[in-house]
Amino acid sequence: MTNHFFDSVLIIMTIAIVTFGIRFLPFLLFSGKNKTPASVQYLGKVLPAAIIGMLIIYCLKETPLTSSPYGIPEVISILLILVVHIWKRNTLFSITTGTFTYMCLISFFFS
Repeated sequence: MTNHFFDSVLIIMTIAIVTFGIRFLPFLLFSGKNKTPASVQYLGKVLPAAIIGMLIIYCLKETPLTSSPYGIPEVISILLILVVHIWKRNTLFSITTGTFTYMCLISFFFS
């Protein structure tokens, strides 16, 4: 086997160890007698919604509103995501449904 294989394995192992460590660190810091600080609890409540909002803005920032298809696929997909999420209350299902719908719309109807 070549050196490239072992370099790749080393890189993947390093990334896996760092990722695991980052995800495990809060449990290590805030377990037992140490209570989670109020500021961390607050961030845990507000950051998910803020991140979703930022992702929506990022995804829609280059939507063409003055030329065809005028953002129609995006609007249809967003409305479907909202309806499915209100109906099922399942984030993964609603995002998957909206993504699939958007991809079908731009591939078959608005291409």
